Amino acid sequence: MDSKQVRGIAPGAWGGRKWAGIGAAEIMLLLVAAVWGGSYAVAKQATQQLPVLEFIALRFGLTFVVLLPALKPLFNAQWRQGVAVGGLLGANLLAIFVCETFGVSLTTASNAAFLISLCVALTPFVEWWLLGQRPERRMFWAAGLSALGAAMLSATSPADISVGWGDGLMVIAAFLRAVMVCLTRRLAGRHSMSALTLTAVQSGVMALGAAALSLIASKGAWHMPPATASFWWGMAYLVLLCTVFAFFAQNHAASRSSPSRVSLLMGSEPVFGALIAVYGFGETVGAWGWAGGLLIVVAAWWVTMPRKPVTG
Repeated sequence: MDSKQVRGIAPGAWGGRKWAGIGAAEIMLLLVAAVWGGSYAVAKQATQQLPVLEFIALRFGLTFVVLLPALKPLFNAQWRQGVAVGGLLGANLLAIFVCETFGVSLTTASNAAFLISLCVALTPFVEWWLLGQRPERRMFWAAGLSALGAAMLSATSPADISVGWGDGLMVIAAFLRAVMVCLTRRLAGRHSMSALTLTAVQSGVMALGAAALSLIASKGAWHMPPATASFWWGMAYLVLLCTVFAFFAQNHAASRSSPSRVSLLMGSEPVFGALIAVYGFGETVGAWGWAGGLLIVVAAWWVTMPRKPVTG
């Protein structure tokens, strides 16, 4: 037996190695969850200064401009296939952001955090449906544990969870997130685009789609973005960290890890959101919420553990 296997180290992560089942893809996803955890307050402030659809168009339009150099690989004989894949995933992502952004405006932040985390519980079923691959049994248990933890984290008691139009939009967004992860994995073998190129195409599709929807909804009206420093610092955070880095990392990891594992690791986002809210914005989270956060962390840790080899 290889000595690396005895120490629990296998090829595939930093420097060609993976420790305890946690590799570069998993670490990148946890960083994405941390970055997205801090995005709620920034996005909320920005959408108070600019209509939602115009905000989405500006955010992803700037992202597309930043990533223009990454489009170079598309100029080959397979450009149509690459654009088709990026267009499909970009349309899915636009639907997610429209549902999320309007959903947050119609419900409480705690309900939104819980409901969007339902993508963790939905992904194993969507993976089974779209990919025809039944996940391991522990994925289902971990998904349920993560969903329960998200519910506890987002409410001081079960009675605090309510249902409304905003809640319905967040459930739709959670389902579309699960579909997004599975589609990215399913389409990974149908194109030769890098994760960064795919992110650029998605951003262009989202910017154009959001702009078209905004013009239709407002009958041609358009607002100039505010000139305040806080708005543009927030936009820089959303574009560079929450979009460029986060979508690149998610596209990179989704083609190298199972959809259920990707969603479970991303399901730790509410924990980071709570930590940033407490230490960055002075909010309070009770014992019930911290217990829920612990469940999410345990679920994320559990799913990254390597399977024990069957002996005998």
